[in-house]
Amino acid sequence: MDPQASLTTFMGLEPPDLKKTMYDALSKEEPLPIEKDLDGLDLAPSNILLADCEQELVLALKREERLKEVLALVTEQYDFILIDCPPSLGLLSLISLVASNHVLVPIETQYKAFKGTDSLLKTISKVQLRLNKSLRIAGFVPTKYASRNSLDRQVLEAMQKQLSPLAPVFSPLPTATSLALASKKGVPLALCSGSSRNQPILTLFDELAEAMEEV
Repeated sequence: MDPQASLTTFMGLEPPDLKKTMYDALSKEEPLPIEKDLDGLDLAPSNILLADCEQELVLALKREERLKEVLALVTEQYDFILIDCPPSLGLLSLISLVASNHVLVPIETQYKAFKGTDSLLKTISKVQLRLNKSLRIAGFVPTKYASRNSLDRQVLEAMQKQLSPLAPVFSPLPTATSLALASKKGVPLALCSGSSRNQPILTLFDELAEAMEEV
């Protein structure tokens, strides 16, 4: 659901070359375009055309439920459907929240990123009040954490203190060149060369996945 299509690129696809994307499903009400078995996952890809959706759906009937209706047609085929949201709180994020059961919130361990969580939490509250009463926060994931940086440690401590009453604050994911390398290669971290050196990070992802299975 991100017009920047970072996830689409990470999964080994070229966004400009795609004939069908989430744009077609949302704006043209076509069947959900699904790329099958990309390293064991299916993906409904996007590209920059998705940015036009926010304008095109402004006057659409039941626009808030557009993604929910699209996903309802394939929900029984999957155990889990993950929605990668854009970084901004526009219509694409709103319809993603309406279509979701839970929200997993990644937050960089930087002061500005942490403060920006307030806007997201307010949006979630509004969606819970009027559009999706069953929506729950599954947890918060601190990212790009440098344990040697005192400011990062202070922000992490603030996250744990202020956010843990709302939902679990999971172990922080460190800044690592291996993550950038996996993204560049377009493969999961576990399939990158030298995966044994990546085991500490992979363990954190495993813990996060197990937690999501239990929500």
